[in-house]
Amino acid sequence: MHAIGVKLKTVEIFVPLAMSNDWIDAEGFRANVGIILTDGDGKLLLAGRAGSKGWQFPQGGVLQGEEPEAAMFRELREEVGLNRDDVELLGVTEDWLRYRLPDKFVRRHSTPLCIGQKQRWFMLRLVSPAENVRFDLGEQPEFDRIRWVDFWRPVNEVIYFKRRVYARALHELGSTVYPHDLPPRPRWWPRRWRTVFDKDIKAAKS
Repeated sequence: MHAIGVKLKTVEIFVPLAMSNDWIDAEGFRANVGIILTDGDGKLLLAGRAGSKGWQFPQGGVLQGEEPEAAMFRELREEVGLNRDDVELLGVTEDWLRYRLPDKFVRRHSTPLCIGQKQRWFMLRLVSPAENVRFDLGEQPEFDRIRWVDFWRPVNEVIYFKRRVYARALHELGSTVYPHDLPPRPRWWPRRWRTVFDKDIKAAKS
């Protein structure tokens, strides 16, 4: 299956708007959960942002006092219409993975100031039919289509400032999908990507 849903005429916003009940820590990082969903055959779900050309994994903010796993299941339902019974939880990153927003995306006059996100990533396996995916259960649809892609493809598809976090999350959780060895990284990746990603992985292990 390549795509599901009908395109909606909305404007793409990459930068999360801080809400009063968002959890933003003392350093300015907004707590967030990321969702990697596999079809059981090694393919991963990428969701297309409503009304735009952008693609990414489902993700969303953690509310004040909310546990990351609870936030993940809430966002799973709101963004792609799936419930606990539709998936199997395979793994979660050991710690928060952080990325900073480029300066042009930081809202300097917002309170509290949000300079980026810290994310706990979850790997899920879809156990129900893919046709259960839907986009009309949240207040405003984030996505309007999906496609299933090769393991490393999301790193290329996501907006540039999230690539390093995507690569780290896939590297850490990939063994839950490929227990013997991860798929080789694409040959077309620029050398600078490989160098930066390898440094991130080495630093995470130290």
